[in-house]
Amino acid sequence: MTDISIRHVTPDDFDWIVERHATLYAEQDGFDESFGPLVASILAEWYPRHDPRRERGFLAERRGDRLGTVFCVDAGDEVAKLRLFLLEPAARGQGLGRRLLDDCLGFARDAGYRRMTLWTHESHRAACALYAAAGFHLASARPVRSFGQDLVEQHWEFALTPPE
Repeated sequence: MTDISIRHVTPDDFDWIVERHATLYAEQDGFDESFGPLVASILAEWYPRHDPRRERGFLAERRGDRLGTVFCVDAGDEVAKLRLFLLEPAARGQGLGRRLLDDCLGFARDAGYRRMTLWTHESHRAACALYAAAGFHLASARPVRSFGQDLVEQHWEFALTPPE
């Protein structure tokens, strides 16, 4: 894993981020064609107005091949939101997901956020196990119909600073 670098996301990465989210979630979870446009809208909304001191997209790559992403975005009221966390299947199980998550958490902490939240689905078991191992706790879960699938939507939270 020493040959993997993590850099900031640029607009040149957006098409890849949208395509890989759409493709992998369709293949692995049966998500319909509405998921790719959602990812595109998240990026289109975030990039033009993000504050690089408080928000960042991280991209892992090996010799120019993109392997994964994670974003820290401002959710207001000293809360950061983790978004667009993705790892290519070939890059899983090697500690890269934890490395990306740790970089995102460290950035959020350094940016002054007190808490981080995220939204995911119960079916993403490996990601949920990673969140739990990192110290996130499951704040809520509810059944939903999204992206053409019956899913259990989950909201996770993480304290970036100790309670006062």
